[in-house]
Parts: sequence; C-alpha cells; structure tokens
Amino acid sequence: MLLTIFLFVKSDIKTTLIPITIFSISSAPLCTPHRIVPVVWWIFLHLLQFDTSNQIQDVDEDAKNKPIRPLPAGRISLRNAIILRWGLVPACWIISIVHDGPVLFSSVALVLFTILYNELQAHRHWLTKNIVTAIGFASFEIGGTLIAGCDASHMDAAACLSVAISTAVFATTIHTQDFKDEEGDRLTGRMTLPIVSPRLGRASILPLLAFWSIAVSFVWQLTWAYSILLLCFSVLVGVRFLLLRNRAADQTSFLLYNVWLSAVHVLPGYWRYLQYQEPFLK
Repeated sequence: MLLTIFLFVKSDIKTTLIPITIFSISSAPLCTPHRIVPVVWWIFLHLLQFDTSNQIQDVDEDAKNKPIRPLPAGRISLRNAIILRWGLVPACWIISIVHDGPVLFSSVALVLFTILYNELQAHRHWLTKNIVTAIGFASFEIGGTLIAGCDASHMDAAACLSVAISTAVFATTIHTQDFKDEEGDRLTGRMTLPIVSPRLGRASILPLLAFWSIAVSFVWQLTWAYSILLLCFSVLVGVRFLLLRNRAADQTSFLLYNVWLSAVHVLPGYWRYLQYQEPFLK
C-alpha cells in the first residue's frame, strides 16, 4: 500500500514536493528545525490529494505516458482510487485546522483548484491550465510557509512578495512541463502550448527564464556573481528546450528547469540572511 501511495506522487516529488518545501522554509523563514516534518507532511498529503484526482481522470493517457503509475499498473482499482481521492479531502482539512485558520483556507483553496483543474478539466487548454496551476502552487506555498513560520496565522511582507513572484514565475513558465507529455496530450485532445504553438512555446522559455532570473536577482539583492550564475543557468535550460526536442531531452530539460526553480525559491532565505547579517557588519 505504501508503495502504491508513493507511485501516485513519484513524478511530482522533484517538481512539487521538493521545490515547495524549499520555498516554504526559505520564505517563512523556518521557525525551528522541528517544523520541517509538518511542512513536508502537509505538502505531501495535499499533493497526494491532487495526484489521485488527476490520475483517475484518464487512465489510458497514463498507460501511454506513465505506465508505472498505480492505476495503469493495476496496483489499485479505479473504484478504490476514487474512494482514496475523496477520502483525502477531509484528511487534508483536519491536518490543516490543527495549525490555524489561514492554513485551512489554503487547504480549501487547493481542494477547489484541484476540482477545477481535474474534474472540471481546466487542464485541457494551456491558458486555463497555466493560470489554475499557478494559483494552485500559490496555495501550496502559502500553506507550507505558514506552517514553517513561528506564527501560522501570519506571513510578513517578504513572504507575501515571494509567493507573488513565485506565482508569476509559474504562470509564465509552467508550460515547460508539457513538452515531455506532448504525445499523450495529443491522444487525449488536450490543447497545451507545445501542441497549439510549439515554436512559440519553445522560443518563449529562454527569454522568460532570463527575465525572471534578472528580476529576482534585483528583488532579492544577489551579488553580481550569483546573478550571472543564475542567468547563465537559465540560458542553458532555455537553449536546451529550444534545440533538443525529443522526449528524453525534454524530460532532462524539465528536470533542469526544476533545479533553476528551486534556486529561485531559496532566494528569499538568502535575502533574510543578508538582513540578519547587516547589523553585525556595521
């Protein structure tokens, strides 16, 4: 059973669980090390809620793109997966209300956007997919950040700014995940950006990643060396998407995109470190 649960979320550990955990710890900032476990658990349970909802929608697509997932692999029946999907909703709300009201609001928002994305099929067009995904990630980030901080009912201005920037980054660059799934998306009639406008989709990644690298470097006061390093890495990712166009290459490029995203997510923590050090340098 534990392996089945793991396989539901396996593909999203590197794209969601790890980056959002890093973001939450950096943005809060982390109150004590003991908060890491409840942060990871909250994100994991809500990710499982989303993934079970997503994977009961079209088992045939997963059989083509990701046959190792529990449903196409025959590890769980569709009926039991549906029971698990809806049983996770109250479970998410229960662990959220333990922390505080704002965490519960984040959980409710995540459930609603999960329904909008999956059951109401907002994922079928690239525009609604990008917008709903970005807002869904923001809900993840707010919940995780609130739990990581010392006051689960409040986020300071820096944490709010970091969520706003992250949401904008997701909304404008999340189509990087769609290139590796293009074949399966075509079979299901999904209108992702790589299908609707493949040239624009690939060509847009380089300038968008470069723009956000420069923007966050200024916002979070990076040194020139770190700014150039982040910019160069974003260019590497963008060039890979532009020139290497097979499925294996797109999977690697998306992995590198998530490395870049994790670097962006840790920057609020870097900024807080600078603010902490400043009085001692005077």
